[in-house]
Amino acid sequence: MVLSDIETPAAIVDLDRLEANLDRMARYTTRHGLALRPHVKTHKSVRVASAQVRLGAAGLTCATPRELETMSAVATDLLLAYPLLGRGKLSRAMALPADVRLTVSLDSPEAVMQLADAAASAGREVGVYVEIDVGMRRVGVTGVDDAIALIRQIERCKSLEYRGVAFYPGHIRERIADQEEGLARLRADLTRSLERLESAGCRPPVVSGGSTPTVWRSHEIAGVTEIRPGTYVYNDRGTAEIGACEWEDCAFTVLATVVSTAVPGQAVIDAGSKALGREPLRGVAGEGFGAPIDRPDAVVVRMSEEHGVLDVSGTSWRPRVGEQVRLVPNHVCVVVHLNDTMIGVRNDEVKETWPVDARGRGGAPPAGSLGKAAAKSG
Repeated sequence: MVLSDIETPAAIVDLDRLEANLDRMARYTTRHGLALRPHVKTHKSVRVASAQVRLGAAGLTCATPRELETMSAVATDLLLAYPLLGRGKLSRAMALPADVRLTVSLDSPEAVMQLADAAASAGREVGVYVEIDVGMRRVGVTGVDDAIALIRQIERCKSLEYRGVAFYPGHIRERIADQEEGLARLRADLTRSLERLESAGCRPPVVSGGSTPTVWRSHEIAGVTEIRPGTYVYNDRGTAEIGACEWEDCAFTVLATVVSTAVPGQAVIDAGSKALGREPLRGVAGEGFGAPIDRPDAVVVRMSEEHGVLDVSGTSWRPRVGEQVRLVPNHVCVVVHLNDTMIGVRNDEVKETWPVDARGRGGAPPAGSLGKAAAKSG
């Protein structure tokens, strides 16, 4: 099967680029002595997670109970980088296989209490990273005193183990050349926090951080021992625009078909918001919701649910009705979640397909089906 045989819109992964991205990150973390705990929110698949573990990942990072359940078939060291609250979510996490070493990142006494009670009832020990805010203003304690108080609370809970601190520098999204000021402030703030924790007798065994936009400078942040990038496996238009990857490193595209060229200067494709998402570019000025992999100057400027409008007025390209295009979306994580299946290709020839196993919120598929998928990918 080749691309022209595929019904569009469809999620396409260039296998050569995927493998190069995985290898590049594995080499980087090995060279700098950093533990790699990649975030699975980008790919949500046993196929890619298995490759990450095979290349030396210390464990995996998840955002939802479904991701935990799915990835327990791949790795026995899992981090939930999201406060775990509510009886339903806690019950699902506590029901993970007994050999899973579970760690949860949190930032409140309430989350500590609920996690401790659930772990005690389940008869299992759960590790905790205390989340520290370093400028994202999303989750994380904003003062070291609050972090110390949480650590003391964790240490009093027999079912919990203090395993370190976590932070997420997601607010640093400028172009690579413009990140120095933000990184300098991050380094200073993190150093002060770690010194305070040390002096209070709360030295973190692990300091977990990192994001794809800043990942290649993680080794410059003193104290960091573990990083959790996610987007790097596929990359996207936003990552390329800030210079955290090259355009040629984008492994994921949405295959679409031109369905109309009736209006001069534009081409309508069968990939709208339900195929490309509706997230704008972040961190840089720019318009649109995606661009063809081979013509990045032709941008999807507007969409409805099933229609995307490519502005080709500033290019010499005049697409034909029926012609296929491969679009790099602004934010790949959102778009992957819109698909059931990934189609892996080499030189436009389909080589394999795999499911987006952890898509959705409900319970994970039976372990046997995941095992078959992992075996097939190996």
